[in-house]
Amino acid sequence: MLIIGLAGGVASGKSLVASCFEHFGATVIDADRIGHEVLREPAVIAAIVSQWGQTVMKNGEVDRSALARVVFGSTPDNANQLELLEQMTHPGIGQRIREQIAQLESDATAVVLDAPVMFKAGWDQICDKIVFVESSTLLRQQRASQRGWDIDELAAREAWQTPLAEKRSRSTDVIDNSGSKEETYIQARDLWRSWKLPLPRKLDSPITLFPNT
Repeated sequence: MLIIGLAGGVASGKSLVASCFEHFGATVIDADRIGHEVLREPAVIAAIVSQWGQTVMKNGEVDRSALARVVFGSTPDNANQLELLEQMTHPGIGQRIREQIAQLESDATAVVLDAPVMFKAGWDQICDKIVFVESSTLLRQQRASQRGWDIDELAAREAWQTPLAEKRSRSTDVIDNSGSKEETYIQARDLWRSWKLPLPRKLDSPITLFPNT
């Protein structure tokens, strides 16, 4: 089983690349989704409330937007708060990732790990391949705006991740996601085949994933 990590800047299009690999037969592990699950664990909630109080809670659950305002920013204090949050959540996220990979070991051809903080958390060590998804700053700003993030928030979130140049240099492969999704599909398809993973000829065309374009 091949374990493929996805790296790239915020809003670079990692989810699109993950969708392509999933279309080819991979199982996708979404670290962000797992992170949301970990934030619902009683022990993690208790630690968060102990550190930041009820201001980051809403209806008995962690208010991720309120928590983001505390940990993402440009000050040293923001960095300290983010580090505390990561100490609370990364062990649980990492454990769940490894458990899911172990469960898939006997059945899956490939697993895709989509984890924005992969290098920071050390999860790149469990990957056989790491694909850096490249996209221009302008495109990433446009995509981030669709999530409701302005340029400052995008910059703040990215500032506390591994620098883009380092992510790229530590990756084994690159997909340029600055063009159309069909072009991205073709790059992902060619990479998949270069890894000697099975792919039926009927999936050669991007139309199999994007039939209405």
